[in-house]
Amino acid sequence: MAEDLMRYDMLAQEALKGVVRRALRIARDQGLPGEHHFYISFRTGAPGVEISPKLKAQYPEEMTIVLQHQFWNLEVSEERFSVDLTFNKIPEKLVVPFSAVQGFFDPSVQFGLQFHVDGASATGPAAAEASTPVEPEAKPAEGEVVSLDAFRKK
Repeated sequence: MAEDLMRYDMLAQEALKGVVRRALRIARDQGLPGEHHFYISFRTGAPGVEISPKLKAQYPEEMTIVLQHQFWNLEVSEERFSVDLTFNKIPEKLVVPFSAVQGFFDPSVQFGLQFHVDGASATGPAAAEASTPVEPEAKPAEGEVVSLDAFRKK
């Protein structure tokens, strides 16, 4: 078979990151419609990621955030998104380049995407850590907790 000099795998990943970008823009501009909410996993050590030293120490490799009830100042550009969340009643601003995003999942409709991030592995401690999402403080909601492990390729 011929070598893929077009890098279709990278082209497809970039196109699918456009889906994430667009979903975040809808959430920014219109709020989250219906029951939609997002689990977003990203590499905390990837270039351009900005999180507090406390969060970086707590999640040295990967972090999963949930955008559902309480998040503020969601901004989305072509290259990154930023959002304000609270963790243990402490406000935090996160800046995440799309190149650092490893996973995007909307459990309300069972829609998910996984991305390759250089230096990232889908197995090992980082993947185990991601199975327990970091939930920002939120209003109580009806429903069930969904583990990301059920939707990961093994």
